[in-house]
Amino acid sequence: MMQPVQRKSTLWPRTAMLLALTAALAGCANLAPDYTQPAAPVPASWTSQAAAQPAVGSAGPAAGEIDADHLGWREFFLDPRLQQVIAAALDHNRDLRVAALNIEKARAQYRITDADRYPSISATGSSSASRTPAELSTTGRAAVSRQQSVTVGVSAYELDFFGRLKNLSDAALESYQYQVETRRSTHISLVAEVATAWLTLASDRDLLKLAQDTYASQSRTFALSQRSHDIGTVSGVDLASQEATVESARADVARYASQVEQDLNALRLLVGADIDAALLPAGLPDTASVLPAMPAGLPSQVLLRRPDVLAAEHTLKSANADIGAARAAFFPSISLTANGGTASRTLGGLFKAGSGSWTFSPSINLPIFNAGSLRASLDSAKITRDIDVANYEKAIQTAFREVADALAVRATLDQRLDAQGKATAASEKAFRLSDARYRNGVDSYLTTLVAQRTLYSAQQTLISLRLTEQSNRITLYKVLGGGWSEQTQPMQPGGQP
Repeated sequence: MMQPVQRKSTLWPRTAMLLALTAALAGCANLAPDYTQPAAPVPASWTSQAAAQPAVGSAGPAAGEIDADHLGWREFFLDPRLQQVIAAALDHNRDLRVAALNIEKARAQYRITDADRYPSISATGSSSASRTPAELSTTGRAAVSRQQSVTVGVSAYELDFFGRLKNLSDAALESYQYQVETRRSTHISLVAEVATAWLTLASDRDLLKLAQDTYASQSRTFALSQRSHDIGTVSGVDLASQEATVESARADVARYASQVEQDLNALRLLVGADIDAALLPAGLPDTASVLPAMPAGLPSQVLLRRPDVLAAEHTLKSANADIGAARAAFFPSISLTANGGTASRTLGGLFKAGSGSWTFSPSINLPIFNAGSLRASLDSAKITRDIDVANYEKAIQTAFREVADALAVRATLDQRLDAQGKATAASEKAFRLSDARYRNGVDSYLTTLVAQRTLYSAQQTLISLRLTEQSNRITLYKVLGGGWSEQTQPMQPGGQP
């Protein structure tokens, strides 16, 4: 009676030892090629005039000298109203919400894939009963048989000798990291889009106010001219010309009023909620109060930290791991099914001495002939890797071009603003002089009309150019990776950074 008890007591240590040995043997080799980051196919730095000159646009180091490695959007966008609007967008924007949910989905998919590397242990209890009729029974009498069993074991656990499961897990992890970087890219783009929409609204409100002021001024002038025409001191031609300018200004008022409403709608869509009117700008604020100057002299190496470039690199790493999984498919795969427990004809006998039971079913699969499908799968994985290398390099080149374009615009903006400011002042002076000459009867109204239209156009251009200058700063913020400080440590699939 003691011998069955001895066999039962050694069952679980042996099973545990077997599982530990198989786990130690799994993953002995990794057939994925060693990953090497491709060289950036762009110059080491930007050589444009803007990249070589010091930062411009703010007064002194306190306003403009900001550490590029610690520049977040709250330090970049200084207007408190704009900061609150951006914060609301980060809380409510649906695109950003979808990007965050895609991270959670990719995390779950990674955990599913990674779980295949480990044994799945399950417990099973079963009970069966059958009756054999007398004519089929060997004893000539009807018989009832019963069997009860309880087992614990693993089913079809693959020993990952050649790293197939490990590489599939690595590929899923890189897909997860891709979604993390995509979410960062969406975050940076959203911040830039909200700031641009906010400033566009401010610019269009300035244009609307300009049109309203122009319409009011021209309406007063037209009213005076109409009275003068009634007494015969102003010709009908001059009166008609003035009426045309009044109606043109009125049309501009309606056009800019419509544009302001569209700007509000666009901003509400980006924010994903209604916006307090107190947070909306009445007009374009000064540059220094909204955006600090961008640091100059930055190496192009910073582009490797842009989220879209990092996302492309994670895709490349995933393809690299897929090559290892495709190579491992050429080699034998070994699967184990094992369980141990107790079995008895009666429920009460399940845990008596001598009731122990176990099964061990290893299997091996050796590819012999598959019509070249494995080779084709490996070739496809390698080609995919080469495609992803090209896409990664293209992402860097595109990023370099975007920064270079923004710097090219930056290089001439100060000159353009200065020239346009002086041109507007000169146009205003020309209008005052021509208006005085008209009122004194020296010139016809045609000269005044041309000067008035020139001034109005110059004022509109100056407002648009101020928006261009501030939009250029936002573009630099975006194309340089959100000021770098938007980077966060890559989150692990378990949720910890």
